Amino acid sequence: MKAPAPAWLRPAVDYGPLAAFFAVYWLNGLMAATLAIMIATAAALALSFVIERRIPPMPLLTAMVVGVFGGLTLWLEDETFFKMKPTIVQVLFAAVLFGGLFFKRPLLKPLLASAWPLDDAGWIKLSSRFAWFFVAMAVLNEVVWRTQSTDFWVTFKVFGILGLTFIFVASQVYFMRAHMAPVEEDLGG
Repeated sequence: MKAPAPAWLRPAVDYGPLAAFFAVYWLNGLMAATLAIMIATAAALALSFVIERRIPPMPLLTAMVVGVFGGLTLWLEDETFFKMKPTIVQVLFAAVLFGGLFFKRPLLKPLLASAWPLDDAGWIKLSSRFAWFFVAMAVLNEVVWRTQSTDFWVTFKVFGILGLTFIFVASQVYFMRAHMAPVEEDLGG
C-alpha cells in the first residue's frame, strides 16, 4: 500500500505559487510576479509528481492556464492577460461542473467523496452551487480588475478570492451535513 502524501504537500502545491506571486509583486511588480508564479507553479507540480507520482487534475488545469496567460502577459508585455486568468480558471471550473450536471454526473464527487460522503442528491446540489459560485467569482474578478488599481487587484486575487472561497465552503457545511450518506456498519460477520 502506498504511503499517504505528507500533510504539507497539498497546501504547498495549492498556495505556494500564490505566495510567491504576492511577495514578488510587492518587490518587483506584476511582470516579475507573473514569471515567479509560472516558475513556482511548475516547481509545485514537479514536487507533487516526485512525492505522489501523480499530478492532481485541478492544479494541472490551473498550471496550464497560468502558463498560457502568464506567457502572453510576458511576451506581449500586457498585464491584461494575467488579470483575466482567474476569470478563465473560474469559467472553466464552472463549465466542467455544469457539463457534468447536464449528463447527471456530479464531478465534485470523485474529487471530494473521501472527505465529504454525501448522498447522490447532495452531490448534484453541491456541484450546482459550486458551479454558480465559480460563475460569480469570474464576474467579480472581471469587475475588480477592470475598475480597480493593479495593487488592489493583486490583493483581491490573493486574499479576496481565497477568503471568499473559504467563506463559501464554510457556508455549505450545514447543507453537507443534511446530505451525508448513511454509513454502512461492518458487523464483523
